Amino acid sequence: QVQLVESGGGLVQPGGSLRLSCTASRSIVGVLRMGWYRRAPGKQRELVALFTSGTSTNYGDSAKGRFAISRDNAKNTVYLQMNGLKPEDTAVYYCNGYFPSYNRAFWGQGTQVTVSS
Repeated sequence: QVQLVESGGGLVQPGGSLRLSCTASRSIVGVLRMGWYRRAPGKQRELVALFTSGTSTNYGDSAKGRFAISRDNAKNTVYLQMNGLKPEDTAVYYCNGYFPSYNRAFWGQGTQVTVSS
């Protein structure tokens, strides 16, 4: 099994920034599809940012221009830099990665992001 552990969430004021981290218990080299989703209260889970094929990325509409996904394979970690945060970004942010050696995707436990003054 693979554990994905998110960190970096918290309370931030509107306009502020946070950087989320997702560290995997196994190497993410070769894990081409890995990224972030979120679920806000009363809403469905939505895509935030995703590596789709190693270096190619896909962003949800709400994240374009404000958020950036990156990865450090040596640290088995994927990051989400979030700038210009808005109250509507308040949600639990989940890391997800498809590990070919297991032929399945794994989810982290989530990290809460709250944007409020």
